[in-house]
Amino acid sequence: SGINAEWPLRPGKKEGEPLDLHMVEIMSMEHKTEMDTKLIKGLVMDHGARHPDMPKKVTDAFILTCNVSLEYEKSEVNSGFFYKSADEREKLVKAERAFCDDKVQQIIDLKRELVGDSDKGFVVVNQKGVDPNSLDALAREGIVALRRAKRRNMERIVLACGGTAVNCFDELKPEQLGHAGLFYEHVLGDDKYSFIEECDNPQSVTILIKGPNKHTITQIKDAVRDGLRAVKNAIEDQMVVPGAGAFEIAIYQALQEYKNEVRGKQRLGVQAYADAMLIIPKCLAQNGGHDAQECLVKMLQEYKGVDKCVGLDLETGEAMYPAEAGIWDNYCVKKQLLNSATVISSNLLIVDEVMRAGMSSLKG
Repeated sequence: SGINAEWPLRPGKKEGEPLDLHMVEIMSMEHKTEMDTKLIKGLVMDHGARHPDMPKKVTDAFILTCNVSLEYEKSEVNSGFFYKSADEREKLVKAERAFCDDKVQQIIDLKRELVGDSDKGFVVVNQKGVDPNSLDALAREGIVALRRAKRRNMERIVLACGGTAVNCFDELKPEQLGHAGLFYEHVLGDDKYSFIEECDNPQSVTILIKGPNKHTITQIKDAVRDGLRAVKNAIEDQMVVPGAGAFEIAIYQALQEYKNEVRGKQRLGVQAYADAMLIIPKCLAQNGGHDAQECLVKMLQEYKGVDKCVGLDLETGEAMYPAEAGIWDNYCVKKQLLNSATVISSNLLIVDEVMRAGMSSLKG
């Protein structure tokens, strides 16, 4: 699919700050094939504009991210309005309407100031609602408005496009707007998707996963998440270990040499630990459709003859050098694996000892 696994993690990486995988949005579309999965250096939202006359595509667009209600709101307490004539009622309606219209007019004034007669676009992404009258007024000015955006999208838009999220329009300034080179809407059946692309320096990106069915999309999602975590671990550890079972083969050989220095029944424990290390190479061979014992013998023989880590080539079933092939495992994963396996085994042995002690006391 051509996705560079490290690129989504680089933009948000600042000196001294940990990597944040939440800044990588993973979106899915049941459309085309899995080979069409791609990295969007911007944001993809799973909803679109709510007015038919709004532009479907704009270029060189200003992005206004806001959390301001542009619709009627019911009062938090019970209230009533009494009027004596139709004129008084009309005044009330106009006053309520003016409350929303003033906010919309501030957006329109800012758009006219920045865009003027040029071909630049203007996009409003609001976390709260926008009523039909406000949508109609914005559409007449060629402004694209998205309402009820998700909170996580609001945070990511600011990181991808720049600017700041505003909570009121009283002091609306051009510096608070973000910028995107391209904004367009894609309709797939009954679903709408909004794409914000060509951002100058995106600190948040989107991986758009496509596939012909849900099963394929789920598999790709799992693979992408695992890949992102693997890259994140490698960057944070600043080291990797050879993969393809080479790490376990090296430990097995080291334990075989260490066993010669041990006396008594402890030798049996060292041998059992060494044999347990071979489980992963055996599983790799079986998953590749090869004979596990034969593959183990080939790897152990190859390891004795060279001063390199030796792993298993799943395609041929022969021994290979994973470092030369670029096959690596995460250091922290192997470290946690060894620690957890040792602790769990020790706890199980303690349980056996307790049960044995309990049985002997009953016999007495």
